[in-house]
Amino acid sequence: MIKILTLNNIAVEGLRRLPGDRYETASAFAHPDAIIVRSFDMHGMDIPDTVAAIGRAGAGTNNIPVEAMSKRGVPVFNAPGANANAVKELVIAGLLLGARNLCGAREYVRGLTDTGAALSKAVETAKKKYLGFELPGKTLGVVGLGATGVVVANAALEMGMKVVGFDPKITVRRAWQLSAGVVQADTLDQLFQNADAVTLHVPLLNGTRDLVNRGKLRLMNDNALLVNFARGRVANNQAVLAALDSGKLHAYICDFPTPELIAHPKVIALPHLGASTTEAEENCAIMVVENVKDFLENGNIRCSVNFPECRLPRMDAHRLAIANANVPNMVGQITTCLAEAGLNIEDLLNKSIGDLAYTIVDVNKPVREATEERLRAIDGVLTLRNLGKPVT
Repeated sequence: MIKILTLNNIAVEGLRRLPGDRYETASAFAHPDAIIVRSFDMHGMDIPDTVAAIGRAGAGTNNIPVEAMSKRGVPVFNAPGANANAVKELVIAGLLLGARNLCGAREYVRGLTDTGAALSKAVETAKKKYLGFELPGKTLGVVGLGATGVVVANAALEMGMKVVGFDPKITVRRAWQLSAGVVQADTLDQLFQNADAVTLHVPLLNGTRDLVNRGKLRLMNDNALLVNFARGRVANNQAVLAALDSGKLHAYICDFPTPELIAHPKVIALPHLGASTTEAEENCAIMVVENVKDFLENGNIRCSVNFPECRLPRMDAHRLAIANANVPNMVGQITTCLAEAGLNIEDLLNKSIGDLAYTIVDVNKPVREATEERLRAIDGVLTLRNLGKPVT
């Protein structure tokens, strides 16, 4: 049985994709074959050597020690795009909440104790205090044009907003999905300049930490909106608070409450609701479970944050899956070892990304344990899995 450790409640629709005759899932295993997680912080966790893969039922992987897993040859999978619609809806809602001052207006009404004519007068008196603005015609800057950024940009365009996008690493797939009406910014400064609203859709990396700072905020139009459902530290809180106090920002709508943000009247801080819909949780679970399953059974890699995409159709052959350092002559050493063992290569695929590479080899006969040990002894081989013939 293949043992899958779940560190959070994973949507049942996803776990159903694991056949009960071959898989066992539980929240406690001493020696699991793989781990599926949502928000559990795995940093500092003693991850058993038996773990061959980690799947994150969501997009961000900040809660997983990705670098340490890379050194061990363990792919970390995520579910990019599976929660894109949920986040898109929340971004649009956030823009509307901020532009129309809905949260403040609701709190005002909840505090009213008058009745009759006095209540009507109190309601009418407050209308000017919560005067808002409409979104059509306003310029929205979308930072990051991955799965979520693209659908946000397209939706804002359909609402009548002018949309400027920035992503120097946009993929061909996402570029095809992006509406032709979205204007491309060459730099972040160009995106922020004269923007009436900005929404963030980038991971938290060294290069994106404090991406929104005093300098960037100064470029925006006065009375602007900032929406952050990406990661809290992508925006510098002190810079945001200063911009709110000065009137440069009209509102900050985010998913990452801190004491200073909660205390500010112009901040709408939500309890990390970005992907909190039934549909998004199911979509994320299904996507990550399918990819982890394909890796465990067939050695294929799709949607990994640390290993290259590498998929080879199964033949009626015996398969080896090898994670290795991306150094010269690795494939040569692997194929030589197989040839010396009298094995004929039916198919082979090798892909690399950065310092890591991944090799799938199909051979005509079962691979003996002695051959496996010789392959594992090659300097640079991180992991080797003998997957045998395909499961039928």
